Amino acid sequence: MYDIIEISNGLKVVLEKIDYVNSVSVGLWVKNGSRNEDKQNNGISHFIEHMLFKGTEKRSAKEIAESIEDVGGQINAFTAKESTCYYVKILDSHLDLALDVLSDMLFNSKFAEEEIEKEKGVIIEEINMNEDSPEDVLLDLHSEAIWGEDPIAFPILGNVETVTSFTREMLMDYIQSRYIPKNCVLSIAGKFDEKDIIKLAECYFGDWNFKNKDLSDSSSPKILNSHLFKEKQIEQLHISLGLNGLPLGSDDIYPLLFLNNLLGGGASSILFQKIREEMGRCYSIYSYLSAFKNTGVVSIYTGLNPKYSLEVVSLIKEELFKFTKMDISDERIVKGREQLKGSYILGLESTSSRMFNNGKSVLFLNRINEPKVILNKIDNINREKIHDVMEITFKKGILNSAYVGENIDLSIMKNIIENDIFPFNNKPSSLI
Repeated sequence: MYDIIEISNGLKVVLEKIDYVNSVSVGLWVKNGSRNEDKQNNGISHFIEHMLFKGTEKRSAKEIAESIEDVGGQINAFTAKESTCYYVKILDSHLDLALDVLSDMLFNSKFAEEEIEKEKGVIIEEINMNEDSPEDVLLDLHSEAIWGEDPIAFPILGNVETVTSFTREMLMDYIQSRYIPKNCVLSIAGKFDEKDIIKLAECYFGDWNFKNKDLSDSSSPKILNSHLFKEKQIEQLHISLGLNGLPLGSDDIYPLLFLNNLLGGGASSILFQKIREEMGRCYSIYSYLSAFKNTGVVSIYTGLNPKYSLEVVSLIKEELFKFTKMDISDERIVKGREQLKGSYILGLESTSSRMFNNGKSVLFLNRINEPKVILNKIDNINREKIHDVMEITFKKGILNSAYVGENIDLSIMKNIIENDIFPFNNKPSSLI
């Protein structure tokens, strides 16, 4: 059973009742992340997420964790580019407690000055740890190559300078501007009594007071032709290549997922089989989608010995060229559909995954992505749709790139990507 209900103050509550489980997952979603920030307050959304766990008027930080963990539950949160989510998974008999703790964190967090200063040190260490991970550095660097100075390119953690500058007043003002009922969704999935659930939501969240009435829309960033390199003294070179993708909510996302799986989605994919298995040029290579409001990208990642970098980028470009000319058989389309359906269904095996799916869908699209509807869209993948999506994504080629490591000539790499040259093969094999 799915339902979307709006309580008295405009907060949407999305419900999925699952009678055969004995747990319930509750998530408070806020349509706010690093994309909603500016250069002066970058990282503030993530900082606020941390601070909501640092104590309320009636619970200490330890008591927040203990109240859920003492009954076998789990409590956590995350901040992304476009959203923040605070969530609890707990036995259905303790649903009241989950709502009580989440609402207490939301409405009664102290934001004590000493805790703010302490948390600055914690998050700066998190930033430093991020800098020690080449893959994380690459992700932020490639975001900058893709979107330039648009806020969607901002790092979720912020930087040392912005984090150090945060004051209690800045944090509270930001919460007042973004944490309002119409900008949030309460997602509940699992076992619950439908007669009581709305009363509980109204009880814990109905008195939510807010000042801000209007929120600015997200920007409409252009995907750039840009290539960036960050030097780090590490053994491997980490590479991310960017192609045009699709925005969140596009029905064409399913043909794109089909194509992505074929190109670089797993161990049987074209890139993995050619560059790792046949050529032995890397350990890891894969492609993946990132979809956001009014923008999206396909990224190809590989980590390898720098001496193979020019060859591998040339090979990826060549395989991509052949991929766009490929005649995909009916048998391959049927297999691809089944692969997508299997991955999707397996991804809905827990109350947590269903809560995440429902909450994000209602937050950004104002609808529930019911499994039968998704499966029907996957079944409707055909040659015509595949061709149309190929034209607006992979066929446009590699648009941008980012590199983290040593021993790279960015100008040569840029020349390989932007020009019709294949230095390690006289011409693409599909043209022979």
